[in-house]
Amino acid sequence: MARTVPLLSLAVTALLAGGLLTGCSDDGEPATGGTATAGAIRVGVLFPGSLSDDGFMESAYLGYQRAEQAQAGKATFSKVEQVATADFEAALVRFAGQSDVVIALGGQTDAAVRLVAPRFPKVRFVEIGGPADGKPLTNLALYDPQQAQAAFLSGAASALLTTTNKVGFVGGAELPAIVNAAKEYANGAALAKPGVQVLAPQYVGDFNDVAKAKQSALADYSAGAGVLGQILNLGKKGLAQGATQAKAKLIGGPIPHDCATDTAYAGFVKTDVGAGVEYAVEQVVAGTWKAENVKFGLTAAEPQNDILLCDAPAGVQEKLDAIKADIASGKISTL
Repeated sequence: MARTVPLLSLAVTALLAGGLLTGCSDDGEPATGGTATAGAIRVGVLFPGSLSDDGFMESAYLGYQRAEQAQAGKATFSKVEQVATADFEAALVRFAGQSDVVIALGGQTDAAVRLVAPRFPKVRFVEIGGPADGKPLTNLALYDPQQAQAAFLSGAASALLTTTNKVGFVGGAELPAIVNAAKEYANGAALAKPGVQVLAPQYVGDFNDVAKAKQSALADYSAGAGVLGQILNLGKKGLAQGATQAKAKLIGGPIPHDCATDTAYAGFVKTDVGAGVEYAVEQVVAGTWKAENVKFGLTAAEPQNDILLCDAPAGVQEKLDAIKADIASGKISTL
């Protein structure tokens, strides 16, 4: 069961003097919690963003919830969300002091994880979504949801669906994983439709800033983009607003929506970030956890990436299915 108490990012010192570190909801109220199970593996998870961001964090949280159910009685869970960058280290230290395994979500936590993990050699750390070329430490495993692979699919779909022969990509921050995704978006577009023009990627500077995301979208749509790909969280709302205003489209994800209610979307890339959370806990409970680099996505035993279209012309889905098969077989590789 999860255990929770409030976290105030501006009062981390006070927090460290208190009980187990947890998360708050968007309205500032503590998340629900329960009591620990004696002898169970203790799991602490750092979510830098909101658990309802319709993006990376929410996808990861869905896996957190599945792991809670699957490992009931074998593992107890605690979490913290919406933590300021300056507080990552303190949050990880607190978790490490009271957990058997600590999981950090997002490449923005990479520096803090690498600083804290060596100080707690008996604790297993997992970073999900960090640099694709990152190296594990003695007690740090790196799990890659292969966002760049999903972006390749998004780029291919964008190129096949655009009516202007131009497409573009908007990322939340210029982190290594997001930069790689932008590159693979362009690669996917070029493969699917040689000669398509891919605009220079834009980085909003914030995954959740709706207003800035809308500005970026309108700039690309004004430059002729017919479809945009993205890696944003709450900021996707701004892209959708821009698409509606420009009478254009975007590719959503990582969590698909109902196409009938979200008409700004041409389709969705599906990336199950939470599969990494489930895998980490399964490995620790089973006693088989290793400090290794694990890739998920289409090359995993159970594929974690996909592209879902809303209303595509004949033949588009078949082309995308062929691209997916080539990625899964290794014929196409991504960063």
